[in-house]
Amino acid sequence: MQAKVMDMKIRFSKLNENSQFQNEKKKAITKSKKIMFSLVRFLILLGISFVILGPLITIVSHSFFSSTDVYNPSAYLIPLKGTLENYSLVFKRLSYVKTLSSTMIYVITLMGLQILICSMVGYGFARFDFPLKKLLFACVIITIVIPTHTIMLPLYMEFRNFDVFGLKELFTGSAVNLLTTKKPMYILTLFGCGLRSGLYIYIFNQFFRGLPKEIEEAAFIDGAGSFYTYLRIMLVNAKPAVITVAVFSLVWQYNDMFYCKLFSLNAKSLMSLSVSTVQATIEFVDKVKDPMISQLYLNAGIVLTIIPILVVYVVLQRYFIEGVERSGIVG
Repeated sequence: MQAKVMDMKIRFSKLNENSQFQNEKKKAITKSKKIMFSLVRFLILLGISFVILGPLITIVSHSFFSSTDVYNPSAYLIPLKGTLENYSLVFKRLSYVKTLSSTMIYVITLMGLQILICSMVGYGFARFDFPLKKLLFACVIITIVIPTHTIMLPLYMEFRNFDVFGLKELFTGSAVNLLTTKKPMYILTLFGCGLRSGLYIYIFNQFFRGLPKEIEEAAFIDGAGSFYTYLRIMLVNAKPAVITVAVFSLVWQYNDMFYCKLFSLNAKSLMSLSVSTVQATIEFVDKVKDPMISQLYLNAGIVLTIIPILVVYVVLQRYFIEGVERSGIVG
């Protein structure tokens, strides 16, 4: 009897040892899988980061290259004879402070108009019922989907011979040519057809639909009208959406080259930093006669162009991400 009991104890202890070994084995396998997954994820993120940041790192490093470093095969990313001469020359040629000031005035003005107009349209779609509402909102979505290149010729011809209902031509005999001026951009923005305005209307529409209607009902009970409710109550509560649209508008207007070329806006008429950088590079190529040297000046100009908008994004990053999350934008 005692022998059977001892035999059962030995078997039970062996079973416990086997189960402990199996558990430890499973834990080791799970841990190794997690390590492998983390390693693969790190390598993928590293590769994506290199693809995205590689050209930017090259531009920044080459902007400090001297004329001797360009033809030195041993100088790849770190200049052997680094210099700030490229920045000094580009700073003077671009009239950087003056050009940046005029660019920011132009961009911030368009940004303010887009926030006002697009928020008003988005609020109307979100809160009011009117005939052909779904059709009109579908038209807004179409402006997001259709590439702007498909309507570039009608836009060019419209502002090449601009006339409202033919009244100008009726009384004076000729239309107005608005090309080479900023007026086409302001007109498009005022009528909700500016750069990416369809997307901004969609953002505001999604945000206003998420706000409780009790806010407006309380305002209406207190005697507030529709416009007062929108301007003083709803727009104030839409700060995340406003900041999102402000950052989007600021960045895209700042970097816009399509409409500048379409409406023949040059650096002198627009005083745009992006356009000025490109035209200054063309002048450098004509004068220096060496594309490798002129590329150094272009790199310095690109860095000077990136810095202001990068500072704006860093300052507003937290509010921007919050606005994107609350606006329902995915993808």
